[in-house]
Amino acid sequence: MKKIRILSIDGGGIRGIIPGTILTQLEKILQKKDNNSSYKLGDYFDMIAGTSTGGILACLYLVPDENNRARYSAQEALDLYLKKGHIIFDRPLMEKITSAGGIIHEKYTGTSLYSLLKHYFGEETLDHFIKPSLITSYEITDRNAIFFTSTDARDNGLYNFKVRDVARATSAAPTYFPPAHIESESGQSFTLVDGGMFANNPALCAYAEARKIEFSKFLNDPEKTDKPSAKDMIILSLGTGSVRKKYSYKHFEHAGEIAWLQPVIDILMSGNSETVSYQLTQMFLTLDKENQGNYIRLEPGLKEACSEMDIATPENINNLYQAGLTYVHDNYSTLEKIADMLLEQQ
Repeated sequence: MKKIRILSIDGGGIRGIIPGTILTQLEKILQKKDNNSSYKLGDYFDMIAGTSTGGILACLYLVPDENNRARYSAQEALDLYLKKGHIIFDRPLMEKITSAGGIIHEKYTGTSLYSLLKHYFGEETLDHFIKPSLITSYEITDRNAIFFTSTDARDNGLYNFKVRDVARATSAAPTYFPPAHIESESGQSFTLVDGGMFANNPALCAYAEARKIEFSKFLNDPEKTDKPSAKDMIILSLGTGSVRKKYSYKHFEHAGEIAWLQPVIDILMSGNSETVSYQLTQMFLTLDKENQGNYIRLEPGLKEACSEMDIATPENINNLYQAGLTYVHDNYSTLEKIADMLLEQQ
């Protein structure tokens, strides 16, 4: 039976440029090895998971074209950030002053972001995704985690949403954007914030979700494993640039709520990503030697780029792009091996 190929992408705002750049190069390697320029990245995976910026990328990779294959190439998905990232994180001077840097109210209205999402996704709905998905968000009224999955969306309209609303909800980072107030196709309303609050690295959630999916039915491929266990999966997990910002005892010895606000968000996101990677590494190490290497975590460095999620100046966008290209250059043989692993299960 063919293994289930899962792609998972962390959250990180404009730093989504880094995994987007790496995946663009991986797509090119896959196309070359497969001798097929018509296939796109979404066609080479059996499931894609994402949080926040990773959730937006997941939506871009999974939305269908007229032939029910991936509509957008990895380069087209990356261009959302390279060419239009400055629009998402732009605000007039007066808004900067009145928001007090996100302390009084959110830094950005979210209007520009939602306009871009409408342009890319239109009226498309979650149930039309070409592959199973898992995209995270958090409901702040009923206080529970929300997982947008195309398998649930196909089964019940209660769980079906406009893709643009899914992308807006998963990226509604507190202090940066207002919560997303959205409705399912059946009319049920939700008030949602960024999934990075509990699952900035959604790879373990993707593993759990995959365990219940009948992939042979969803993908119309009898050779794909249903309800796979770890030995039946290949999980490729990408970070958005390792953050090594230090917080000293001296500066936080007597810090209050305002001083801790931004560091807490930073620590929650990076700490979750590292914890999930540790858990999956240990899980796969319990398998036989042949399958231990089927969990791959790519955690590129930021190089000269800023670690903040919303620095979308031309200089920083280029620095993030260069960080991704540097990682590709330094790890090209690894990407080729990943491509071979994926193609073996095609």
